Amino acid sequence: MTLRPAEAGPAAGTAEPPAAPPARRRARRPRRRKSSRARSQAWAGYLFLAPWFIGLFAITLGPMIATLYLSFNDYSMLTPPHWIGLDNYHRMFTADDRFIHSLRVTTVYVAVSVPLQLAFALGLAMALDKGLRGLPIYRSVFYLPSLLGGSVAIAILWRKIFGTDGIVNTFLGWFGYHGEGWVTSPDTALWTLIILHVWTFGAPMVIFLAGLRQIPRELYEAARVDGAGRWRQFRSITLPLLTPIIFFNAVLELIKSFQSFTQAFVVSGGNGGPVDSTLFYTLYLYIKGFKNYEMGYAAAMAWVLLLIIGALTAVNFLMSRFWVFYGDEK
Repeated sequence: MTLRPAEAGPAAGTAEPPAAPPARRRARRPRRRKSSRARSQAWAGYLFLAPWFIGLFAITLGPMIATLYLSFNDYSMLTPPHWIGLDNYHRMFTADDRFIHSLRVTTVYVAVSVPLQLAFALGLAMALDKGLRGLPIYRSVFYLPSLLGGSVAIAILWRKIFGTDGIVNTFLGWFGYHGEGWVTSPDTALWTLIILHVWTFGAPMVIFLAGLRQIPRELYEAARVDGAGRWRQFRSITLPLLTPIIFFNAVLELIKSFQSFTQAFVVSGGNGGPVDSTLFYTLYLYIKGFKNYEMGYAAAMAWVLLLIIGALTAVNFLMSRFWVFYGDEK
């Protein structure tokens, strides 16, 4: 009698396990409910984002594409656009002396006013960081110029202050100096606008103040123990740790300064005078588009300004790796 080995498998008389498909079918239902719930939540998110998308396409991207097309056309807003290719850009750099002059005036304005404003804002922020009483009141008062500096009312007031009979000449008259109007002289008109821009120091000052509050006080205490003076503490502790804030403020103020318009328009009476000394780039763009009805040329100027700001911003980001210090770097 020969014995056969037992075959692998369930023992005789035992029931086989239930098939898997019913379990799978039971597991699919929650997934379907979950996917439908996620889909409904996604539609709700798109619904809340709809105003932003409408603004993006109708107010931002749409006009940008339209101006890009018009920059290659001869368009006066009174007649249909006429395609002329790159003639607007060619005329801009080769046959328009006022365009080059407006670019030069704007460059001087930005190069002088932005560093002065940031230095003034940082100095005032360090003064307010000494634990003064009523700090929120001082912070609010010093922030007001940033809210009002770009308004027409402040520009009119500035024109009165630096006029022939303004407060500045009245004050200087007490010391025997009787000068002409500061805004009517081509040598000083631009500097009055630079002073106005420096006066709007509130926004960068508040950001600097927030950055100073993040610097650990233990670093200053250790520096004082080692015999470091205030200048040494500022150069070795405050300035390196504030470089991200300085970089952030510099980029914002650079972009805002290139877009300055209201101050020059009001102070100069809308023509960039005297002798084009306050002819900002944006003011000349306005003159070309809405006074001379050369809207195609103005659109080309707008795109050149966009490229200039974009290039300078890119340079700032590239150069930041050499002087901006972040706390997580080794």
